[in-house]
Amino acid sequence: MNILISNDDGVYAPGLSALAKSLQQDAQSVCVVAPDRNRSGASNSLTLDRPLEAFTHDSGFIAINGTPTDCVHLGVSGLFTGERQPDLVVSGINAGANLGDDVLYSGTVAAAMEGRNCRLPPIAVSLCSFHPRHFETAAEVVRELVANLESLVVAPRTVLNVNVPDLPLEEIRGIHVTRLGHRLAGEKPIPIQDPRGRTRYWIAGTGDAADSEPGTDFFAVAEGYVSITPLQIDMTHYSGMDNLGLWLEELN
Repeated sequence: MNILISNDDGVYAPGLSALAKSLQQDAQSVCVVAPDRNRSGASNSLTLDRPLEAFTHDSGFIAINGTPTDCVHLGVSGLFTGERQPDLVVSGINAGANLGDDVLYSGTVAAAMEGRNCRLPPIAVSLCSFHPRHFETAAEVVRELVANLESLVVAPRTVLNVNVPDLPLEEIRGIHVTRLGHRLAGEKPIPIQDPRGRTRYWIAGTGDAADSEPGTDFFAVAEGYVSITPLQIDMTHYSGMDNLGLWLEELN
């Protein structure tokens, strides 16, 4: 299996190294293409207003001065791997959870989504702590999933969003298939004055969980289970199409 690894925490992130080290044990080849700095919250953005630069570190990791999506977009093209097209994209290990509404903003999830046309369903993996310690736990969980991914049958372009409690591996209680929970709205942006007297704004933290019922990713992680949520690229709200059509008929 040829694997492309990326992230949104940047090429120097400890989670990236832990993931690459784990997957290199079994893969035919592993190519790491990651942002040259932290690009958390970049979502699915592509850089279209300038050309991108690539730098290969002594580790073999390739740094791109762009977004997570840029990195995978370049990586799956085969620019850095010659004739070896990736079978799979794995993104992470993110330092912090990507639960519920987080997937709308997450560069980790976005990087995985950019691998949606590869042969195997892409995986985004996050370690659920603001100050994560057990990257080896998440790395081993992903290694096990990847080793058995060939037998998984899911719809084309399905993305697997994996969240791992920040616990030693022996304390993980199991794996739950979950749906996305939901968060409350985040706090208001915080205005600050810079040294030159100009007003600037900090984007505040995410909101607390509003839906963390059994069956959600929030609930599984809180109970010590790995959460796996299958995500679909098609964002069409099919159940709303009929009502929308009736509303338009009334307007006419």
